[in-house]
Amino acid sequence: MNIMNEIFEKIQAYDTIIIHRHQNPDPDAIGSQVGLRDLLRAHFPQKRVLATGYDEPTLTWLAEMDEVKDEDYAEALVIVCDTANTPRIDDKRYTNGDFLIKIDHHPNDDAYGDLLWVDTESSSTSELIALFAKELDLELPVSAARLLYAGIVGDTGRFLYPATSTRTFEIAAYLRSIPFDFTALARQMDTINLKTAKLQGYVYDHLEIDEHGAARVTLTQELLKKFDLRDSETAAIVGAPGRIDTVSVWAIFVEQADGHFRVRMRSKRKVINEIAKRHNGGGHPLASGANSYSLEENDQIYKELQEVARTNEG
Repeated sequence: MNIMNEIFEKIQAYDTIIIHRHQNPDPDAIGSQVGLRDLLRAHFPQKRVLATGYDEPTLTWLAEMDEVKDEDYAEALVIVCDTANTPRIDDKRYTNGDFLIKIDHHPNDDAYGDLLWVDTESSSTSELIALFAKELDLELPVSAARLLYAGIVGDTGRFLYPATSTRTFEIAAYLRSIPFDFTALARQMDTINLKTAKLQGYVYDHLEIDEHGAARVTLTQELLKKFDLRDSETAAIVGAPGRIDTVSVWAIFVEQADGHFRVRMRSKRKVINEIAKRHNGGGHPLASGANSYSLEENDQIYKELQEVARTNEG
């Protein structure tokens, strides 16, 4: 029996299923979580299938969470989507259920759960959920197809990142064959507000780039207040430095309200997730996140990025 059949058997065995994802969600986190919820609701209308977590204001156009009570976890199946490690799981009640399943595409450094489906070759967790439906011949409702397509587009950078495989395109074509409003979704995902556009201009004006292509920029709380932006809204400009031909690796340091920095790191070709792991973070080889607790640690992270850029040249 393969892992998809094992997961399906567990789903069949429970009357209540609660689905979690990671904090500070992106389209793949919400797409896989709520896409799975809508798939299961369509095929098991007699079951209670709930999605829990914080409603990220910039992504409520994609989906909103359900109200989940403590008592809902009694004898429930819990599924966590798109979350590499337990500290990042949104809603800490994930341990309160009867059985825990992890479905993810990040490196499996934290192998939590009673049953794990982790495929690091997958472009996204949304691709895995769509594959689950396709392989088990479960018809996807329109709402789920829309969400899963959004998740794939988000995590592949519109099919630009190396994790985009032939299977990714096959799954995208499968989802596209389902009649959701593709044009409206594509337009929404490609839209930024004027405040974010101005921040992107600031990033280009203030980006520090060394001779080896390592780049960084710092966004302080004062700056975010000036642009009237939340931390979550800065996610839209993370890819901006990579559009510059001389940039190979980069980090955006975003100061949080408590004074520490959320560090978003990206790379075109060179592995950077080991740097993230050394600084209270992790992620994919070319797309990672970390946390820094001082300006000195910011400098240290940048030095490590510079070393990666320098030693891997050519």
